[in-house]
Amino acid sequence: MVIAIDGPAGAGKSTIAQFLAQWFGFTYINSGYLYRAITLGCLRNGIRIAEDNVDVCVAYAYDVDIEYHNGQVYLDGEHVDALLHTDEIDKKCALLSALTPVRHLVNDIIRNIAKNLDIIVEGRDMTTVVFPDAEYRFYLDASIEERSRRRFEQGVSALSLEEIKKTIVERDEIDKNKQEGSLKIAEGVKVFDTSLLTIEQACVALIENIKNINIIRNKHG
Repeated sequence: MVIAIDGPAGAGKSTIAQFLAQWFGFTYINSGYLYRAITLGCLRNGIRIAEDNVDVCVAYAYDVDIEYHNGQVYLDGEHVDALLHTDEIDKKCALLSALTPVRHLVNDIIRNIAKNLDIIVEGRDMTTVVFPDAEYRFYLDASIEERSRRRFEQGVSALSLEEIKKTIVERDEIDKNKQEGSLKIAEGVKVFDTSLLTIEQACVALIENIKNINIIRNKHG
């Protein structure tokens, strides 16, 4: 079974998806971590991420060893999760993920991971491109003010609250205007605004919309 979740940065996708994966006993996949790992590799190797340098970026992405195990990403054998949330990677990852050939590669990686597994996967185009036929599809959203506040309170950015808000607005524009895999609400997707919800309330709301009672019974006896 596939439970797919899309939405903009700061809407709570990662935290909620991880909770649901634990609740149902599913494998959790964060598509953004794969793009961030490739971005990290490009930065380490002095590869400029830009539309006029696509061939070099794509060549690196296809050559580097990217693995995903138990919700953790490995770049050339190195566990890199703790290195993926810097301001520089935030900025450059948006540019990298807009490159269509890189999206094709990452989407193939995700589909291969998902073979013969029950998964919860989150990103920008999971419900529209990667798993349009997923059994359950959700779109999480929140106000720009709330998303900025959450990012600021994570304490992983050196930017001010207003600077974070500006970068999120810029990221939204890139995500919504990608040539392929743009951020949008697909037909039939259940939308939740998490602006005024706690993580617990948002998780309960999604669980109540997942009607396969057998999964819940198997997990909790």
